[in-house]
Amino acid sequence: MTASTPPPGTLGALVDALFQTFRVDRLAGGRQHAVVVREDMREHPRTVRAFQRIRWLLVGETVVGLTAVVIAILLAADGVAVPWAVWFRSTVVLLITLSLYVFAWRAQLGYYWAFARLRLFSRIFPLVTIVVASLPGLYPFWMVVEQWVFSGLMVGIAVVLSSGHLREAFPVPARRGRTG
Repeated sequence: MTASTPPPGTLGALVDALFQTFRVDRLAGGRQHAVVVREDMREHPRTVRAFQRIRWLLVGETVVGLTAVVIAILLAADGVAVPWAVWFRSTVVLLITLSLYVFAWRAQLGYYWAFARLRLFSRIFPLVTIVVASLPGLYPFWMVVEQWVFSGLMVGIAVVLSSGHLREAFPVPARRGRTG
């Protein structure tokens, strides 16, 4: 079974061709790089709606990340000392969000590895974020609030990915036995 391909001449088709050329799925997916879910499950209306929700949640993540950067820039321009941790965190949130867009896109095309990574990260990142936000004095209060919002959106993605339908659409692949 093969993954669905984006329509020719689109940005998605260009990026997909780059992924094929540089074997990104092989590198990112490891042994499961070629495991693709059934086409009827990929195109099921509930699957399509789930990935639409995920994209909107990721747009929210992007807005939260960009807002943090803008606030830091405005504060710095106003002469307020912005801690290094704020700049680092703001940059990392945007990079994480970009990687999650890629995972969501590849998962929507049917790649199990991308679904598994997205599901894993949507569970781990909120925990890490809340723990780090809880460290006293590391971030100003506005950044702590930003991290709570980020975590809430990530939990939303985890909830969507944990739905019974998506677990049915993306079953855990059978492990291959070792030979030799």
